[in-house]
Amino acid sequence: MTGGQALVASLMRQNIDTIFGLPGVQLDGAFDALYDAQASGDIRVIHPRHEQTTAYMADGYARTTGRIGTCLVVPGPGLLNATAALSTAYACNSPVLCITGQIQSDLIGVGRGMLHEIPNQLEMVRSVAKHAERATKPDEIPGLVDRAVRELWVGRVRPVEIEIPPDTLFATSEVELMAPVPERERPSGDPDKVEQAAKLLGQAERPMIFSGGGILGSEAWGELQALAEMLQAPVAMSSNGKGALSDRHYLAQNSVGAMALIDNADVILCVGTRMIEPATYPWGLKPGRTVIHMDIDPEEVGRNYDVTVGIVADAKAGLLELIDRSGAHNRSRESREDELIGIKQSARAKLDSIQPQASFARAIRDELPEDGIFVGEMTQIGYWSNLGFPVYQPRTYLTPGYQGTLGWGFPTSLGVKVGNPGKVVVSVNGDGGFGFALNELATMAKHQIGTITIVFNDSAFGNVRRIQQVSFDGRTIASDLDNPDYVKLAEAFGVTGRRAISPEALQIALRDSIKADEPTLIEVPVEQMPDPWRSLNFR
Repeated sequence: MTGGQALVASLMRQNIDTIFGLPGVQLDGAFDALYDAQASGDIRVIHPRHEQTTAYMADGYARTTGRIGTCLVVPGPGLLNATAALSTAYACNSPVLCITGQIQSDLIGVGRGMLHEIPNQLEMVRSVAKHAERATKPDEIPGLVDRAVRELWVGRVRPVEIEIPPDTLFATSEVELMAPVPERERPSGDPDKVEQAAKLLGQAERPMIFSGGGILGSEAWGELQALAEMLQAPVAMSSNGKGALSDRHYLAQNSVGAMALIDNADVILCVGTRMIEPATYPWGLKPGRTVIHMDIDPEEVGRNYDVTVGIVADAKAGLLELIDRSGAHNRSRESREDELIGIKQSARAKLDSIQPQASFARAIRDELPEDGIFVGEMTQIGYWSNLGFPVYQPRTYLTPGYQGTLGWGFPTSLGVKVGNPGKVVVSVNGDGGFGFALNELATMAKHQIGTITIVFNDSAFGNVRRIQQVSFDGRTIASDLDNPDYVKLAEAFGVTGRRAISPEALQIALRDSIKADEPTLIEVPVEQMPDPWRSLNFR
C-alpha cells in the first residue's frame, strides 16, 4: 500500500466513514486514496471553505452522534486555522481526530522555510489535543491510527492529532492493518469511596445532584435518572449537560432553580462536571459542605472545591455502582414533586421576564421537535438559552463550553446535520459570530446540508457594546457592525433566505423551513437586549 492507502484503510478499520477535509499539496497522497474510498461508498468526504470549519464540523458530528469526528487539513496555517475549533472540542470533551500533513520528512526541523512549515508543530498542537504523533513510513500508519484512537477514548475523551509527511503518503511498502480498537474501558471507581458516597447519599434528607457534559459523553443519562429518582434528588444540569434529564421531569432543574435549592441541600453529588457554577459563583457552595465529586479525570476531582469524597470513575459505570450500593442505605422518601415543580415554575417566571430573549427562544422551542438539535452561540439568545431553554433529549443542545468560541455555532451545526440527517438542526447566531464563517453558506448549498440558520441582527457585537455602554459611560469602540442584506446574501449562495421581525413571525418562518427541509437562513432584526445575568443576580 501507499501511505495514503494505509491511512484510509486504517480509518475504515475504526469505522470512520465521514471526513471533513480540505486538500493541499502535502495531502495529495491522502486525497488520491480517498477518491477510491469515496467512489466505492466506504467514506464520504465533505469539503467546506475554511480549515476552521473542518474541525468545527467534526466536533458537531462527534458530540451529537457519539462517534469519532474526523478532520483533515494541511500543516502549518491549515492546522493553525483549525485550532480554534480543536480548542472548543478540547473544552467540551469531544472525540475528534485531527489528521494533518507535514513538510517532507527529511526536512522537518531543518528550518529551511518550506511551504506551510512551522517549527514544533506536534508540540504546538498538544495545547489542544491530548495526544499527537507522527508517522514517517507507510507501515507505521496503522499503529499511528490505532494509538490515536485508543488515546482518544481512554480516560477523559478529548481530541487527538496525527500527522504524516507527503513523501510518506506516496511511499509504498508492505502494510499490516490492525483490528478496530475495542470499546473503551469504564472504571467504576474505588469501591470504598463509592460505598462512603452511597452511605452519605442514602442517609441524606435533601440530596442534590449537579451534572455536566460527562453524563452525555458516557451515555449515562439512564443511570442519572435512576439515581435521582431513588434519592428524590433534584438535578441541576450545566449548559453543556442539558438534556441528560428531560426538562419535563420534575427533578430536572436549571441553574436558576439551583440557586434556590443549593443552600438547603445537605449532601451534593457532582458528576461529570468541573463544578464551576456551584463552586465559584456567588450563589454557590459555601465552605464546609458535604460534597461528592465523581469524574473520569483525576485532575478535576476536587480542583474547584474541597470535596468530602472524590471518586475517579466513568459516569455511567460509577453511577451504576452508586445505584447498586445506595439501595442498602437509602432512607424512606416521599416524592418531592410538588416542591420541585414550584421551584421550576418560579425559575421559569424569572427567566420569562427577560425579553425579548425568552419569547424568541420559546418560538424556537415550540417548533423544534423533541429530538431536534439546538446549536447555540456566544450571543444574546444563546446566553439566555443556556439558562432557560428546555431540552428533552440527550445530545440535542450544544455550546462551546468554557472556551466561549465566538463564531463556532454555524459551522459546527453543519457537522451536526451531516451526522443527524433525519433530525431538525437549528443554529442560533448573532450577526457578529455569524460573520466568522458566513462563507460556509456555500458549503450548505454544495453539500445540501439542511441546517436552519437563524441570525439575530443588531448590527453589533451586542454583548460587547452593552458592556461598554453600561460599564464605560457609553464609550463604545469597535463593537458596531455594518451588515449585508442577509436574505439576499443567502440567495446569492443558493440558500433559501427568510426574514422574521417578531417571535411570532420567527415561529412561522421556522415552521415553513422545517417543512421545506432545505438549507435555510432566517434573519431576525433586533434591538439591544438586556443582560440576563444582571437581571437574575446570577453572577
